[in-house]
Amino acid sequence: MATRSGAGGHAAGRQGRYLPFGGGIEACGHGRTPARRYDVRWNVMEILRGGHEMAHVSGSVPIRELLAYLDEVLQPAGIKDYSPNGLQVEGRETIGRIVTAVTATRTVIEAAVARGADALLVHHGYFWKGEDPRVIGMKKGRLAALLKADINLIAYHLPLDVHPELGNNARLGALLGWPVDAYAGEMGLIARHRLPAPIGAGELASLLAQRLEREPLLVGDLEQPIRTVAWCTGGAQDFLQEAIDLGADAFISGEISERTTHLAREAGVIYAAAGHHATERGGIQALGDHLAARFGLAVEFVDDPNPV
Repeated sequence: MATRSGAGGHAAGRQGRYLPFGGGIEACGHGRTPARRYDVRWNVMEILRGGHEMAHVSGSVPIRELLAYLDEVLQPAGIKDYSPNGLQVEGRETIGRIVTAVTATRTVIEAAVARGADALLVHHGYFWKGEDPRVIGMKKGRLAALLKADINLIAYHLPLDVHPELGNNARLGALLGWPVDAYAGEMGLIARHRLPAPIGAGELASLLAQRLEREPLLVGDLEQPIRTVAWCTGGAQDFLQEAIDLGADAFISGEISERTTHLAREAGVIYAAAGHHATERGGIQALGDHLAARFGLAVEFVDDPNPV
């Protein structure tokens, strides 16, 4: 998730809830963004485990068919985002090999070229709201490399954060051993879990460091026992107040701002900055694994580590 600037300009909160299996997950709220409903006609993770017969195992797929399928699964049309979701740079028409990554960096593009990828599928693509539209400098280099190699760039940002099975929040919860009890907040971006027994700040820090392979930064009331945890991957430190309003004793995201420390201290809660990149590796890997199983494609995750 991209960093949200300022604590005062939030959109109206949106409440999310699980529906029984077969009904999916519904994020309900007010305002212009319509409620989204995931029609879980098949269980994505069961496909990954081999529990369902795959509909397409040819080893290649036309790019338009792949894009239509991704839009069906991730449903970007109902999400107001900071960048275009779906195809961002057009390449060859048939896809047999995909490289996935958190961000479409030059290092990742070079890896995709070296592996003969037909598509690069990422969480952080290009053309962000408010960025300089000129094709110069870093942007020129990245686009030139993609176009020369005829590689498709496909990116899904917030749709990949909020998906109830493949999403970054769902995968982070699974990695930490915390099934999501409920989704809440703007577009259902905050996940919540009630722990079976309280834990301390030290135990939380150790768990995050072990599972994410990165030392987290914890601020706030570090003596506070943690009974309810909430999280939103990426740069969601400005959702801290919403997490507090949901009853969270601790809130986890990737980044931290100066103001985050003061709010955590004065509200008597814990905030954990666990790394933007580190918290968002799970979703794109799960999506890549799903496409490999669904279409019989060669899919490889390339990690370009980022300390932030």
